[in-house]
Amino acid sequence: MGGRRSFRADSTACIARLQPPLQVQGSSNIPRAGPCLLIFNHYYRPGFSAWWMSFAIASVVPQEIHFVMTGELTYPGKWYALLGQAGSRLLLRGISRMYGFTTMPPMPPRPTDVKARAASVRATLAYFNTHPRSIIGLAPEGGDQPGGRLNWPAAGAGRFIALLTSPGIPIVPLGVYEESGRLCLSFGKAYVTEYPSALSADERDHWVIKASMQAIAKQLPFPLRGEFG
Repeated sequence: MGGRRSFRADSTACIARLQPPLQVQGSSNIPRAGPCLLIFNHYYRPGFSAWWMSFAIASVVPQEIHFVMTGELTYPGKWYALLGQAGSRLLLRGISRMYGFTTMPPMPPRPTDVKARAASVRATLAYFNTHPRSIIGLAPEGGDQPGGRLNWPAAGAGRFIALLTSPGIPIVPLGVYEESGRLCLSFGKAYVTEYPSALSADERDHWVIKASMQAIAKQLPFPLRGEFG
């Protein structure tokens, strides 16, 4: 209806009802305040709803997080895909406004989304510039992955991370997974992105995303690390 709500408050209320309770590892690495970029895997299994990742993360970080969220659900292979896509765009646009998030076109990238994706990148950077103490939440993979295993994000994800953290903004890697029926979060130590200055744009993109995914992989059980194990 156009009103604003606290995502952290709503997430805390949801997680408080979770059984068995949320399990958190590396609590000393949880960012207490920004600026920082929080990167995490897009955990997936049939029957697991992706919003539980964001609920769990927001409930343990003491500052509101500005999430970069998908702007559309694609329903690949389903007969109702077109109708679902249109309905999801309306729903997710309303959710993003309610919580003040930035939406990004869905993964994998579509040629028709080039302008919209660029606009989302600019909007995220503008938000960070006008809110310099923010915590930005980002799942670089941008969508469900086969078997829940860590996978390479689309080209450009590394450049996006480099742009967000270019002034020396720290990155906090986070693993989301389930173990023995419990939803688990594992926070790693913050680090600052570094790469050789002689790299081309494409090489820098690959360098940054590889380092990011390796940092996330260290926070996951070995079977979920994919080739980053």
